[in-house]
Amino acid sequence: MTPCAMTPCPITPCVSHVPVPSRLFPVPMSARSLLLLSLLLAAPHGRGQRAPAARSALSAVRTRGNLVLSELAGRWFLVGTASRCTYLAQNSHRLEPTAMTVTVPDGQSLSISTFRKLDGQCWEIKQRYVPAGAHGHFSVRGRGYNSKMEVVVGEVDPRSYAIIYYQDSQGLSVKLYGRSVQLSDTIVDKFEQRARAVGLSEDVTHYFPTYGFCDSADDFHILDETEL
Repeated sequence: MTPCAMTPCPITPCVSHVPVPSRLFPVPMSARSLLLLSLLLAAPHGRGQRAPAARSALSAVRTRGNLVLSELAGRWFLVGTASRCTYLAQNSHRLEPTAMTVTVPDGQSLSISTFRKLDGQCWEIKQRYVPAGAHGHFSVRGRGYNSKMEVVVGEVDPRSYAIIYYQDSQGLSVKLYGRSVQLSDTIVDKFEQRARAVGLSEDVTHYFPTYGFCDSADDFHILDETEL
């Protein structure tokens, strides 16, 4: 489950710039497209400020209830993100609909395919979440030396919603996913409560479009992060 807009998110100021293999692009891309594409390569981040309180908050997060990984399998829609990511704040009026498909290949790790549009073109970003300590905690390898993201599946109703926490060296984000694009006010309120508990207020909470989702991407528009 993934990455700022997560999207997955990221480039300065949300996160560090990520180089993209040239073989992925059949034609030259504009500077704007390269900038936006880098947002697809990461998971949600905050603005380039490292906050000790946010890090300790994530370490204290525990998975609620009895999480059965196989129940996470299937399609999820990104409903909302709480993050101090500057890109989100500046572009909240033009966020792209984002969905992900989850599989559990070995009963322990999660294979994630995130689908979203960039300049009208559907992209797929593949990631692998590997177990990291406590149940429901995962690690995702990033681009660059010693780069990784921590993920905690905080709360799940496998038929309805999932609240997931993401943390890297630049910040903390909390995301709300739904089996459908419309969730009840009770679930949305719970998500905002969980975000406030780790220092992310409604002022930095953004909600995503409910239509126009991608279902697939062609071979030229797949970013395979599992090969890192």
